[in-house]
Amino acid sequence: MVLNLGLLIFSFIVTSVLIVPFINLLYRLRFIRRVEGSKKKGAKQSVFDKLHDWKAGTPVGAGIFIVGVVSILFALIFPLASYAGVFVSAAYRVADEINIIFFTFISFALLGLYDDSVKLFGKKEPGKMGMWIGLRRKHKFALQWILAIIISAMIYNNLKIDIVHIPLLNVVVNLGPWYIPFAAFTIVAFVNAVNITDGLDGLVGGVLLICLFAFWIIASSVFDTPLSVFISLWIGALIAFLYFNIWPARIFLGDSGALSFGATLAVVGLLTGKILALVVIGGIFVLEATSSLIQIFGWKVFNKPLFPMAPAHLWLQLRGWEEPKIVMRAWLAGLMLAIFGLWLAVI
Repeated sequence: MVLNLGLLIFSFIVTSVLIVPFINLLYRLRFIRRVEGSKKKGAKQSVFDKLHDWKAGTPVGAGIFIVGVVSILFALIFPLASYAGVFVSAAYRVADEINIIFFTFISFALLGLYDDSVKLFGKKEPGKMGMWIGLRRKHKFALQWILAIIISAMIYNNLKIDIVHIPLLNVVVNLGPWYIPFAAFTIVAFVNAVNITDGLDGLVGGVLLICLFAFWIIASSVFDTPLSVFISLWIGALIAFLYFNIWPARIFLGDSGALSFGATLAVVGLLTGKILALVVIGGIFVLEATSSLIQIFGWKVFNKPLFPMAPAHLWLQLRGWEEPKIVMRAWLAGLMLAIFGLWLAVI
């Protein structure tokens, strides 16, 4: 625990020192948020565009920055820790576990970076809810599934994980090869849940930080050194990022962060074997995704929305809640869910 605390502080310091020059670099590269709504008078504009287009001009790209910092720090520090005599323990073969974590972390970040690039520099096209920019949903969704299946197969074949534990009932379900589609669904679900939640300044960063603290405790309790070291570095970088991301944000996470962090959070839950705890600890993400799914269901089946607006944070904003109030209350709800999830994980 002393090592992990030290790594968290070190990661925070390194990220804090580098993030301001990185923000300046994004300005020079014009990697900044565009006005997403149509500028034409009388053109159809989504509620999101009306509420958030004033944020245009803010740099986007903190996700790829955090992924880069954490990956480099881990690559430098973890081997040194081993040579320095730090006892390394893990439930699985260390190399395989590290490969899975960082393949997830980096591959989804690159997918998100490509989507960010298309959004920032690509041509806007008319969509059902206003102007559409970025990768088409079906293309992005297909790529997410391809990556998720590869990662799930690595978990199943390399780590030999094929069971799901249900707490309270104390039941262990052996899924066999069906674990691969189950794990892939979990990854894709959290990728999109985190991406949907990433709509307000500080919302995803704060909720994710709470989730990671919970899984940091879980990883440390089972003496999984690679995972606990990785989460320590990730938390330190996130804290530094959150300082610049709270309202009004000076930098946005972007899809490079939302996709990567959602997928990696799911993989952390899969590696620790705490799937139900993952759903509870990440309950804010689940709520946001569920509200969007219900809204889509309403449009598809009844040809009308079932909520005034979705996801949930946008509906609250439409009702007149101020952005910082929504974010702070989401953090508090996320904290209680994390405590409940931890309880489920240890019983």
